[in-house]
Amino acid sequence: MEDKYKDLYEETLDSELKFHGRVFDTIVKTVKLADGSTSTREIVKHNGGACILPVDDELNCYMVRQFRSPFEEIMLEVPAGKIEPGEDPKLCAIRELHEETGFEAGEIIDFGVSICSPGYDSEKIYLYGARDLKFIGEKLDEGEFLHCEKIPLKTLLQMADNGEIRDSKTLICIYKMVRRLGL
Repeated sequence: MEDKYKDLYEETLDSELKFHGRVFDTIVKTVKLADGSTSTREIVKHNGGACILPVDDELNCYMVRQFRSPFEEIMLEVPAGKIEPGEDPKLCAIRELHEETGFEAGEIIDFGVSICSPGYDSEKIYLYGARDLKFIGEKLDEGEFLHCEKIPLKTLLQMADNGEIRDSKTLICIYKMVRRLGL
């Protein structure tokens, strides 16, 4: 840590698990601030996820629509899933590509990592693109219901620009792929 940022650091004094779930845990931390005072931090602990934007030779993308309970709506997203403990994020993205779209890719492009909501959530989403696609058949997880749709990348870019797509991981992947392909 650079000395010029020393006043921003918080020291954890105590940490208590409040909820342990299948997808995430919640903890409450007591922290000491740089001025010596204390405060609490409520944190969602999440293993993270990986997503992948598959693009074929004609610049069509394979997206998924699924119901998202927190928003009570069906959303259009890139294929994505939760990283299992110890799982490599790239392998997670490859697994989700196969499960949700039925494709495997000859080329995987690393788009980096997105930190979703750093104020209270530890989730990191690893972002990938996929090219040189070959259809081998989808195999959805039990209890997973979604529709895979083929949409031209230019259409997705328009949808992103006009606010039809609001999911952050999907927006980032679309913009990064457009830049990568020089469109």
